[in-house]
Amino acid sequence: MGKVAVLGGGVAGLTAADELSRRHFKVDVFERRPQFGGKARSFPSGPVDGLGQLPAEHGFRFIPGFYWHLPNTMKEIPYKDGTSVYDNLVEGKDLGLLRAGRKGAVLPMDAWGILDPDGVRFNWTGHPFLDNFGLTPDDMIYLARKLTDLLATCRERRLAECEIVSWLEYCGALERVQATEYRAMMVALTRSLVAARAEEMSARTGGDILLQLQLAQIRPDGRPDRLLNGPTSDVWIEPWCDKLRQAGVCFYPNTEVTGFDLAGSRLAGVRVRDRSSQAQERPAGDYDWYVCALPVEVMQELVDDALAAAAPTLANIRQLTVRWMNGFMLYLKQDDAMVQGHSIYVDSPWALTSVSQAQFWPQHQSWKIPGKVEGILSVDISDWTTPGPRTGKAAQECTPDEIRTEVVGQLRDHSNGMPWEPSLADANIAGYFIDPDIYWPNPKGASVNLEPLLINKAGSWAYRPDCQTGIDNLLLAADYVRTATDLATMEGANEAAKRAVNYILGLTGSDEPLCPLKSPEEPPFLAFLRYFDRNAFRARHRHAYAKAHDMLAVLGIEH
Repeated sequence: MGKVAVLGGGVAGLTAADELSRRHFKVDVFERRPQFGGKARSFPSGPVDGLGQLPAEHGFRFIPGFYWHLPNTMKEIPYKDGTSVYDNLVEGKDLGLLRAGRKGAVLPMDAWGILDPDGVRFNWTGHPFLDNFGLTPDDMIYLARKLTDLLATCRERRLAECEIVSWLEYCGALERVQATEYRAMMVALTRSLVAARAEEMSARTGGDILLQLQLAQIRPDGRPDRLLNGPTSDVWIEPWCDKLRQAGVCFYPNTEVTGFDLAGSRLAGVRVRDRSSQAQERPAGDYDWYVCALPVEVMQELVDDALAAAAPTLANIRQLTVRWMNGFMLYLKQDDAMVQGHSIYVDSPWALTSVSQAQFWPQHQSWKIPGKVEGILSVDISDWTTPGPRTGKAAQECTPDEIRTEVVGQLRDHSNGMPWEPSLADANIAGYFIDPDIYWPNPKGASVNLEPLLINKAGSWAYRPDCQTGIDNLLLAADYVRTATDLATMEGANEAAKRAVNYILGLTGSDEPLCPLKSPEEPPFLAFLRYFDRNAFRARHRHAYAKAHDMLAVLGIEH
């Protein structure tokens, strides 16, 4: 069928390799790191206070119920005893919403669990946002109306109008100047989940993702929150790589892409360098197709004037914004399950979220040392630029010990009066570990992040490329590529890779089946309102409608 070079071994690259190898292509995967899996990978920590190496993550896994493409891929990855990697997904039962100086709320993730007395957790006696976060009934009604309006808006109008408006403006947090608690919650929803600032994030993206999270919660068969039952690489990435090796895929770790060689409208090749030996760059080899699954910050450095001219879809890639969202592991001497799911520390200066891991890893406990380390609190730091109250410095300006001081302090601020508060005492902390993507060039210098995250700023859709580049044999497959998922997530990366594979299948005239694709689901009972809105928008704004319609048609998004 042809020979393909997949550039990048993260979720997008592995997805492309998987789908192509299943369709009888010869595939080589080049990855600049020694491990595969990209931002999804896990790894052993460095030595932790004499305890040796412990499980660590780039950031904890969150696989919400509206993900569709990624779970389908996981179902095709063999694990053990006839099971698949998909069977390693477990549900998070609760969501912690915690505020500094107040007793927080721990909510059942299954909305139908409200009918079950066992589904009500801790101090939750009424509506959590009214009782615990100072929101008024009017706030709740206002937000519900804004989200309903979005559901009744056609996709073309969302792309033409809501894409250029910030989430903060759309949800009314700017005009409701007296509703300070309302604004705080709207800011926290984007900042903690995707490291985006509410005043910058597109209302289309922010609103669509919030709707999908809510719809997954209220569906009777929905799975709002899912995690893995062990360290990510152990229960997902390594079994995936094993499957691909058995299918004939060749892996080249520690191999960095350093440049592209053009020959007219085609790529003549790519240049790579072995990072483990610091060797000179060399040609990667001869390939029929190149699927580029490199992160956006890497591509921004590689796209020169010649490549941008040949691939117009890449011309504006430097306009895309990235920010930091990285993991911090806190190891506890005595485990405390805390919340049975994820926790959001709503007003924490560093936008912290966490999950207590050991409770979800029943078959992966060999790392435990009784009495010395029995629990792991996996924390994501999503704001690295706001000063912390203890150090007075932003996280990216702190030393590792200062980050530890600040993170533990902010966790304690938000755990006041909660049952797990004693587990955060110094006497119970065995050690900590910071994502190795964060490194310090000198003892007093600012840190550097090797793997930041794309942010969906208002208007950024116009700068994001499609999978087809304009170069005949170069396809893009990464989380910054335009997809129906839209957000820079594992789901978006997986979908982008499948779109790239489908394009190759189309050009080669292959008889192999296309990768299934699906648009996010929305309530069908509002479809008639979207239909009327589409007609009204087309009648009054024909040019804007046509442009938006063409963009959506490329993605095959259901209208």
